[in-house]
Formats: sequence, structure tokens, C-alpha cells
Amino acid sequence: MSLYCLHCQQRCRRSAWRNYLRPEIVICFLAIGLVLLGLLRSEGSDPQQASVPGAGKAEVAIDNFSFLPKEITVAAGTTVVWTNHDDVPHVVASADDQFKKSAALDTDESFSHTFTTAGTFTYFCSIHPHMTGKIIVK
Repeated sequence: MSLYCLHCQQRCRRSAWRNYLRPEIVICFLAIGLVLLGLLRSEGSDPQQASVPGAGKAEVAIDNFSFLPKEITVAAGTTVVWTNHDDVPHVVASADDQFKKSAALDTDESFSHTFTTAGTFTYFCSIHPHMTGKIIVK
């Protein structure tokens, strides 16, 4: 296969590969490869769910009228800390009174509770009841 070579300014056999291996084409293929790799690595992970391997501390952010992560799995003995990053106050309350509710949390204020027994603990914001979350203690 011979095409007009951009490098030699004439017909030659090397021109086909040189045309296909231009830097912008190589960069494009590398970018596509990186995007595909990122998609494969994130497959199966849920950004709304998190797991904490051992007892210790787990964090839940309150942001944009949501608890993030919405569901978290922790070991018994773990202290969960909710921190309000919204500009409005929120109150963390157990859906079925399984733990004491927080005071109204202003911006950047936190509330914590240590979960000592296994079970599923659902909670919500008592000011904005559409905000819900779940702690699974194993």
C-alpha cells in the first residue's frame, strides 16, 4: 500500500503507517483506553454504599440534602460521625428510636454515635424527612 507521504512529500510505502500514527490519533486512542479502564475499575461499585472493615470510625457527610453514603456497613463498636456540609441545619434521628437523635447541626457541625450491637439502623433528618440513610452493623 502506498499513499502520498506527508513527510517525504511523495508516494511511499511508509506513508500509510505515518498517517495512522499521527500524535493526535495516538493521543485519542490512549484517552479512549483510559476512559474504558476507568469504567471497568468502577464496575460493581456503588457510590451510595460504603463498607468499613473493622471497628473504628466511619463518616457520613450531609451534603445537598442527602446523607452520603446513603448506606454504610460497619463492624460492631464503630463510631459513625455525621457532618453537616449544607448551609441549612439538619437533625439526625433514628427511624425507630434505636439511638438518640442529634441536636440541630449547623454548617460544619458533627454528631456521632457508637453502634455496639449488630442490626440495621435506619435514620432520617427530622427537619427534612425525605433525607434517609441506613447503617448496617455486623
